[in-house]
Amino acid sequence: MALRTPLYDTHVAAGARMVDFGGWDMPVSYSSQIEEHHAVRRAAGMFDVSHMCVVDLRGGRTRDCLRRLLANDVAKLTVPGKALYTCMLRDDGGILDDLIAYYMADDWYRIVVNAGTRDKDLAWLQQHAPGYDVSVEPRFDLAMIAVQGPEARSRAAGILPPEVASRALELESFHSLAADPWFIARTGYTGEDGWEIVVPAAQAADVWVALRGAGVAQCGLGARDTLRLEAGLNLYGADMDEATSPLESGLSWTVAWEPQDRDFIGRGALARQKAEGAPRKLVGLLLEDRGVMRAHQKVIVPAVGEGEVTSGTFSPTLERSIALARVPAKTSGRCEVEIRGRMLNARVVRPPFVRNGQVMIAL
Repeated sequence: MALRTPLYDTHVAAGARMVDFGGWDMPVSYSSQIEEHHAVRRAAGMFDVSHMCVVDLRGGRTRDCLRRLLANDVAKLTVPGKALYTCMLRDDGGILDDLIAYYMADDWYRIVVNAGTRDKDLAWLQQHAPGYDVSVEPRFDLAMIAVQGPEARSRAAGILPPEVASRALELESFHSLAADPWFIARTGYTGEDGWEIVVPAAQAADVWVALRGAGVAQCGLGARDTLRLEAGLNLYGADMDEATSPLESGLSWTVAWEPQDRDFIGRGALARQKAEGAPRKLVGLLLEDRGVMRAHQKVIVPAVGEGEVTSGTFSPTLERSIALARVPAKTSGRCEVEIRGRMLNARVVRPPFVRNGQVMIAL
């Protein structure tokens, strides 16, 4: 039997089309996927992301533990509630998962990991945490709703207690607040402004209904995927995995090389790859012919070599097909993508394609 979030019955009652997503019953759409996409770009939409796992790490040496486990450096976080995006790596530099880490207090960090990697992430954390006397607590008692779009914060603020709303509206990007029972972070996965709201599972349905009443559109995972791809955001298991490193996944910026004596797991392998030059890189593609790029399609770069589309879709905002692709490091300019036996022309671009409602590439 598939896993279900605390909002499963709410989705079914609202007429959502439910699909299997990595072993979870999740809503792919409520009506039109394209309309849901536009609702987020133009106003406000919400997503059930309770399948992702909130993990609380506690103990006096939690910072030391995470400085070892994460490629980015949590020592950068000095203000309670501040967050950073990072990868957790294997010894060979392969990406175990990408996640957000929040500094809540000197002895409390909160991380949010992907649903599909939850079990291996928890096993990895529980393997290393005892050496630092750190406790690992997966918060299965919580639910998370992402509210995204240019009007997301103003609409969602109306359902919060006034004192919480005022503090939440003052949050800067990648900052959070904990005001029991609310945990609110100004983060997201759509390229738009908004909050990710964490509440006790028993309260999730009431919060969802209240947001709907405040004019926030219900959106499924279909729109979430087109939004994140327009924003140039990687999807674990597609654009990166254990066989790829941050350096060949467009995530070099998430690796903190300083201070030099911080020996995070995977550092040696990444340093060797950096010195030798990563053989591949992740780029954006804009299809110039009619068609739709999809994952695993072959990319031909004349006089350079071959690559592969890692994520592809039709962009509702651009009304063109866009993709992320892993290609030889020397790739630039133009390439061809094999779609249904035909070689179609594409242009190599630098993601993001769309951010904060603005087109970021030349069409």
